Amino acid sequence: MGVDPRGSDLKAFVATGSDEPVVMLNLLRFAEGGRESYAKYASALRERFLARYGAEVLYAGDGDTALVAEDGQQWDAVLLVRYPSRQAFSAMVADPEYQEVTHWRTEALTEAVLQPTRPWTSAPG
Repeated sequence: MGVDPRGSDLKAFVATGSDEPVVMLNLLRFAEGGRESYAKYASALRERFLARYGAEVLYAGDGDTALVAEDGQQWDAVLLVRYPSRQAFSAMVADPEYQEVTHWRTEALTEAVLQPTRPWTSAPG
């Protein structure tokens, strides 16, 4: 199961997008004791990297009982993080200082989804 983005994934992510802001959906499944490790990572992210790269957490919360999901599709936590561009996200994860703390995230998770999103140009319906 994937937890961290790979170099080839990051290249495709940057190449397929524009310079517009992107909101990243983060779905997280914690390992035993992973919440504590993730808390260290989240603290470092808030204190050292979000402002540096113009990012902001729009929402962070625990997963609750799923209304519609197959067995095993429930997530422990959900985050929405807005970045000013795909390039800003890519620059952050390539930052050597960021790479010194990302192990806390890797150790914390058994599975993750990082899904870039695009705003709808008009409301459905």
